[in-house]
Amino acid sequence: MKRRIISTVLTVALGATLLAGCGEETSNNSQSGNNSSDVNSSAEEGKIINIYSWNDEFRTRLEAIYPEVESTSKDGTVTTLKDGTEIHWIVNPNQDGVYQQKLDEALVNQKSASADEKVDIFLSETDYVFKYTDKDANVAIPLKDLGIDVDEAFADQYDFTRTTASDADGVQRGSTWQCCPGLLVYRRDIAKDVFGTDDPEKVAEKTKDWDTIKATAKELKDKGYYTFSSYADTFRLYGNSISDSWVKEGSTTVNVDEKIVNWVNDSKEWLDAGYVDSNIKGQWNDDWNKAMGSTSKVFAFLFPAWGIDFTLAPNWDGEDGAWAVTTPPQEYNWGGSYIHAATGTDNPEHVKDIILAMTADKDNLLKISKDYSDFTNTKSGMKEAATDDTFVSDFLGGQNPFAYFAPVAENIKIAPLSAYDQGCVELIQNSFSDYLQGNVTFDKAKTNFETAIIERYPDITEVVWPN
Repeated sequence: MKRRIISTVLTVALGATLLAGCGEETSNNSQSGNNSSDVNSSAEEGKIINIYSWNDEFRTRLEAIYPEVESTSKDGTVTTLKDGTEIHWIVNPNQDGVYQQKLDEALVNQKSASADEKVDIFLSETDYVFKYTDKDANVAIPLKDLGIDVDEAFADQYDFTRTTASDADGVQRGSTWQCCPGLLVYRRDIAKDVFGTDDPEKVAEKTKDWDTIKATAKELKDKGYYTFSSYADTFRLYGNSISDSWVKEGSTTVNVDEKIVNWVNDSKEWLDAGYVDSNIKGQWNDDWNKAMGSTSKVFAFLFPAWGIDFTLAPNWDGEDGAWAVTTPPQEYNWGGSYIHAATGTDNPEHVKDIILAMTADKDNLLKISKDYSDFTNTKSGMKEAATDDTFVSDFLGGQNPFAYFAPVAENIKIAPLSAYDQGCVELIQNSFSDYLQGNVTFDKAKTNFETAIIERYPDITEVVWPN
């Protein structure tokens, strides 16, 4: 049953080939902790390193800190290292699952691919990382098989990031330069108008927990403002706090946690009260982007560091200094890009060196934080950044966001992962968005989710809801 589940998740049409192909060759050695037959450090390294990702985020940060980089082509598709090795960047968009589809096809063909076409490194996101770290899929090499002492090399990383990058047996099969704690990012002018102050510490008293922020939401509404733009803005806080995985190991049952139903009920309450804008249907659409503009009546967004840099700042059409960060009503993590060594790579030494440079070197990670505002993955480094004035943000009016990110990161407890997380997270929101918009009943939304999740994952046999 387990083999069938994993093959379905990796791709219904191609997963069985993957498990029968590149997976067989290394499974025994990987589980014993010895170097697998696909990781041969004595063999000559290849001349091309193929890296699969969905944008240029990894490339730009590698170029910024990796000392072996010589140059990058003008179109950003090839980076040449000092030893003549070329990194080929294979980029496909995350939207509509295109990135995973292209990556899965390449991994299925890994065993028969020529040396120059083999996947060497690929990235995954938190929502679907477990799909690729699963030991039965065996597409991501245990980092110890690259010769990395993970307990020594990653001792300074946030614990939950290491757990997220590990398989069900606790074997680490990836690493990340990011930690993605989330904050509440608010408009200073609205805070002054409603509360008489934009001081982050005083605003934190208005947003410190759900009961408090609900009372604050009424204050904001009475002055003509929305607390958040959309009911979808709060989903990650509820979803991060579920007590068990959507699908337990070896099971074919989706378990909907009570916290998810709480999100639906609370969202309905906030919508009915007018605390969020009923005209904004979810996230990642034009209306949501416009809600970040200067004419918007939205007080706050819930974002990690990348959300401020990649989403809020590009959508803001006013001067720097209009926004600030403070304590969210609940600790949460949103996102994270995990770097994996692909089973079958012909560049294990290069891959090992890149992973260590990008995720285990504190100085490199501090440079990434300073240059790109990423909250990076060393506990000691982020504590230093939190008290270092050189890490202040011009966009946030000279505020040092690391002072707020660091305490949240220390308290994050990641929800148990499964290979089905991305589909469950997407489809539960889609199904209940129809309910929240008044298009279907609550029970119909439940039925629609059940239908949609089984269509996405044909091996799922039932959905269990909380009492």
